[in-house]
Amino acid sequence: MKPLNNIRNDLREIRYYYSKKDMFDRMRKIVASDVIDKAETYNAVIKSAPVLLYDLYMSLYVMNNTQQAVADDWNKSFCYIRSLHEKLLLYMQTHLAE
Repeated sequence: MKPLNNIRNDLREIRYYYSKKDMFDRMRKIVASDVIDKAETYNAVIKSAPVLLYDLYMSLYVMNNTQQAVADDWNKSFCYIRSLHEKLLLYMQTHLAE
């Protein structure tokens, strides 16, 4: 089972990748980065997740929002989003092992 800290680090890299996706896509022709494969792996896992976790993943990592921004956008408390994020991490941990 992948440690949660490793998943957190992967998700930070994926967020960075999506924040500069155009540049990574242009550079892919020259040298492909492992982060692209990592993003594809996590995307494959999240596509079968419960819709709320899918939405959170997309909002945080693909659309590059903070937990506070998501809380404000969804009209939820920061604590609720943080709790939901923990569920997302556990979901990833369970399903990345499969």
